[in-house]
Amino acid sequence: MNDRPLDLSPPRFEPRGWIQWPDNEDYSLQFMRVLGSAQEGGSTVSECFLAASRILPGDDESWYRAWTTVADANKARGDVAFEAGHIHSALSNWLRASNYYRTSEVFLKLDDSRRADALERMRTCSYLVVSHQPSGGELVRIPCFDNGFVEAYFLRAPGASAKTPVVICVGGAGHFKDEHLHTLMRQAHARGLSLLLVDLPGQGAAPRIRGLVRYEIETAISCCVDYLIARGDIDEARIAIFGDGLGAAYASRAASLDERFAAAVCDAGIWDMHQNATATQWMSGHDRRDVIADEIQRLRRHGGLTSIKCPVLMTFGEHDWLDTRHAAALCDALKAGGADVALKVFAAAETAAAHGQSDNPTLGNEFVFDWIASRLVVVQASENA
Repeated sequence: MNDRPLDLSPPRFEPRGWIQWPDNEDYSLQFMRVLGSAQEGGSTVSECFLAASRILPGDDESWYRAWTTVADANKARGDVAFEAGHIHSALSNWLRASNYYRTSEVFLKLDDSRRADALERMRTCSYLVVSHQPSGGELVRIPCFDNGFVEAYFLRAPGASAKTPVVICVGGAGHFKDEHLHTLMRQAHARGLSLLLVDLPGQGAAPRIRGLVRYEIETAISCCVDYLIARGDIDEARIAIFGDGLGAAYASRAASLDERFAAAVCDAGIWDMHQNATATQWMSGHDRRDVIADEIQRLRRHGGLTSIKCPVLMTFGEHDWLDTRHAAALCDALKAGGADVALKVFAAAETAAAHGQSDNPTLGNEFVFDWIASRLVVVQASENA
């Protein structure tokens, strides 16, 4: 079935990834995200294109119906498999259902009651995945601020018999910790790393905090470190933070504030640098193209943008929203200030060139978790020396 109007541009592959509807960028980017999760178990290629065949680009109702239909089918298959004792198949179907429910609500209005219902179904499926992990999984609420909390999934590394290294994973505004279940869990567990997947205040199931200002997000992440150390089954010397997508800015600020991180995957402050430069342009009234370069020079004079003490990995795609030339310049400035920082730019020739490597998250996350694992091994070796 194909209801695509004849006057629409056909799907095509671009350097930033597969573009299903070239005339509708929002739909295409969301489709690329869910399609890219297929190799990690968050979707299947056939189901993605089946849903796409039922979608009229720009028709939000058709988008909601198409993804809800495949989500319901996966949830039902998962339930049947579980009742029959086939836990692996159940987990696979529930994981896909969670992702599809999340996808279905993307274009619904905030006050549409179906949005809350879709997100509740997403959480139900996610919790089924978490709670039935062979190594155990927990839904936890971590107190922070005044009567606030961070909601998170804790997923212990399989087969761990001692205190394990752990990675705290955060996303940007509008992020749900459930999305990390299919993008990060396999990569972390394969390397013996436990995970804490976090909804920061105002994200996902975590409540909005009255009076919350930006800098307090870092404090919430430090509360997560406090929680992990208090558990007693985590190696407190081997805690890393991974800021996925726009969450990289939060991770940068958290690593600047808290010296307990052994490694950080973040933007090292480049998003803040762009904001500062943009504000400078706006206040000065001048549209100077060299304002970013001026900001980097200012940071170099002051010994770097951040006070991050741990090793840092900055990752960008060649076709990221932020200019990779500025990322390279900032990386050089940080190194000149004595920082242990590495920059990885994914080229379009190998894919993973979109923002957050959304076109091919596997390549991005393989690189990220290899780097984290190698850094935490170095910490362990120094402890045992």
